[in-house]
Amino acid sequence: MEFFCPPKPGLLQVWGALSMCEGESTMAQSKGTVVLAYSGGLDTSCILVWLKEQGYDVVAYLANIGQKEDFEVARKKALALGAKKVYIEDVSREFVEKFIWPAVQANALYEDRYLLGTALARPCIAHKLVEIAQREGAQHVAHGATGKGNDQVRFELSCYALCPKIKVVAPWRLPEFYQRFPGRRELMDYAKKHGIPVPVTPQTPWSMDENLMHISYEAGILENPKNQAPPGLYTKTCDPAKSPDTPDVLEIKFERGVPVKVTNIGDGATRSSALELFVYLNDIAGKHGVGRIDIVENRFVGMKSRGIYETPAGTILHHVHLDIEAFTMDREVRKIKQGLSLKFSELVYNGFWHSPECEFVRECIGRSQEPVLGTVRLSVFKGQVYILGRESPRSLYNEELVSMNVQGDYEPADATGFININSLRLKEYHRLQSKVTVKQDE
Repeated sequence: MEFFCPPKPGLLQVWGALSMCEGESTMAQSKGTVVLAYSGGLDTSCILVWLKEQGYDVVAYLANIGQKEDFEVARKKALALGAKKVYIEDVSREFVEKFIWPAVQANALYEDRYLLGTALARPCIAHKLVEIAQREGAQHVAHGATGKGNDQVRFELSCYALCPKIKVVAPWRLPEFYQRFPGRRELMDYAKKHGIPVPVTPQTPWSMDENLMHISYEAGILENPKNQAPPGLYTKTCDPAKSPDTPDVLEIKFERGVPVKVTNIGDGATRSSALELFVYLNDIAGKHGVGRIDIVENRFVGMKSRGIYETPAGTILHHVHLDIEAFTMDREVRKIKQGLSLKFSELVYNGFWHSPECEFVRECIGRSQEPVLGTVRLSVFKGQVYILGRESPRSLYNEELVSMNVQGDYEPADATGFININSLRLKEYHRLQSKVTVKQDE
């Protein structure tokens, strides 16, 4: 954690501030301290200044969750805009160990395709947001999530679960804010008026949100679901068609359903700490163009949205964990676990990470992972993950029992009774259907 206080103002700065206050009678009375989830971008920079206008003392909190960001520049920017303090918290390791690993254990997928990169990051960020608010004695927290998306729900449900008395300021849901700033042009004008630095290069015609697990692209020209992702959009993965012509062959070792070691068979490179392992898999998968999806999903608030995602390491781990789990887990236990995984994915997507039901589901899934131990060999090549083999001391696979060449401890004749019993229900159903059809024809 890094903690910063702004330097004491010089005499001219004090005089200027006093003059400004005398000239602006509309400045609101003090409302106490608010901790703002700050990104350093245009929106939260404008929100920081606007919160000060409303009478708040603003503490800025910037989470380092694996995104590409110049944190020193963001720190200086927040202080220059009037933040009382700036916290920069590196939560990358916590994100992997406490949020990504449970999702890997769960084989979490929302609506069969989305690996939940953003949804997993929000409760991790919110946890520190509330922690800082409590440390500062702040009664308020604030965020820059829009009023149409999922993130407002994820942030606020987490905050209320962790600190029921906290008050949330959500500017994009306040009429006095969104009516004043109906579009990006108004935000830019406000920024120029208040000395907020604005990008000098043209903005990409879509919005992006990045963390260690993934990057998402939405809005702008992507709102038309017919539009193909333009060249140059993807940043975490290369074009699979231009990826290396030689695959990377890896071995990933699991304990209790969690990856504990990766080995590159080609060059012998190994990684075993959670963060280093995940970063390494991001690099390998990104190099081979693994992890791209373009989907339309159902937001919790009730509308459909189009999102493009890159989840390199997450895609590798999803395929590999599925394989080692099927190899080591009892069939009927796995059926129950699959239902829990579906519920887990829905709860995480909708913002209920810190709910009692999600805690219960995570505990159940964690219990199911005790036998998920072993190593999977895989190839990463041209946008795909290919499973090559697996081994485990907890395997339920019996080579002799399943062999077509060895009878083993199995009597083929027993299958006749098994088939007869299972066909009884089908025979009775179709016998009845035949009677119904005859009566309808009469």
